[in-house]
Amino acid sequence: MSRTPDAPDVLVVGGGIIGLATAWRAAQRGLRVAVADPEPGGGAARVAAGMLAAVTELHYGEQTLLGLNLESARRYPAFAAELEAASGRSVGYRACGTLAVALDADDRAHLRELHALQRRSDLESEWLTGRECRRLEPMLAPGVRGGLRVDGDHQVDPRRLATALVVACERAGVEFRRAWAERLLVVHDRAAGAVLDDGTEAAAGQVVLAGGSLSGRLGGVPDDVLPPVRPVKGQVLRLKVPGSYAPFLSRTVRAVVRGSHVYLVPRENGELVVGATTEELGWDTTVTAGGVYELLRDAHELVPGITELPLTETRSGLRPGSPDNAPMLGFTELPGLLLATGHYRNGVLLTPVTGDVLADALTSGRLPDLAGPFSPRRFAPVGARVRQEQPA
Repeated sequence: MSRTPDAPDVLVVGGGIIGLATAWRAAQRGLRVAVADPEPGGGAARVAAGMLAAVTELHYGEQTLLGLNLESARRYPAFAAELEAASGRSVGYRACGTLAVALDADDRAHLRELHALQRRSDLESEWLTGRECRRLEPMLAPGVRGGLRVDGDHQVDPRRLATALVVACERAGVEFRRAWAERLLVVHDRAAGAVLDDGTEAAAGQVVLAGGSLSGRLGGVPDDVLPPVRPVKGQVLRLKVPGSYAPFLSRTVRAVVRGSHVYLVPRENGELVVGATTEELGWDTTVTAGGVYELLRDAHELVPGITELPLTETRSGLRPGSPDNAPMLGFTELPGLLLATGHYRNGVLLTPVTGDVLADALTSGRLPDLAGPFSPRRFAPVGARVRQEQPA
């Protein structure tokens, strides 16, 4: 086994958008950073639709997460502009808004409850009649019963975002080790790098585990520190809107159809992303006929004209879910090891704030207050939590 000379300050394990944003921000703070990933810019972001839907995706019991989501959404315009300037690449950021609609009385009641929750949470959303929804989006089905207009929920193209982050990292001096980390390197009870699957040892002063759904499979991590991350499968379709159809949709449109969520995200380049299933099937990433059928069926009920569009891609990916569906950010009980994983359905949305939080933690040794509720230590065994709370 060969040792990496001149060990960097930080090794980021995982080159998806979360790991890349962490590496880029850390490098901007003057740290020497390396990223271990066989295909930087890959991961779940290649499948994600890129909705920045802090308001529309509000769920009961997730008010704490809402604060983090809103803060990251607030940072997105400046983050996107800075990243585009640093990389010379567009990230496809669009402040186009979102329209959530109801197709029957039950869906309408559900949306009314969501609207009430949004208002109680001091969020901006506007209730529209079915006729007002169709005036905004003429391609909607005639049976639309009402909807919520949320102008503050925007979108970004995750594939372009990932490409821009790779370029920005390269220009900031981040080193890419194009291999996967097989085992955490622990020296004197401290994380000190990783052993890669190409047989090399990548030493580092600190390690950030940002491996998405694979984060819980890194060898060598103590059991009481290993992140409790599970893979959650999602299938997604991409269609092409011919120029003669434009404008097909002007904003993201989403609905609940027969209890299943479906969304349609229009890109400026004419691509239309349709997703996404949520399936607890372990590590299976098969694109199934049933998944494609359900997405097209539900999308057709929402926007009947969709069946005339060419189908250009079907894909599936694995979201990194945590026990409470919120991310794990910051320090673990193992000195030198930090986590940036477990973002579940909010990975793209939380990219800016995650990069900032981890860069702050790596340079200052402290977790910013806004990330306190998302410390990995909330999942520590009871004994470890008691020890944490005892005064030194």
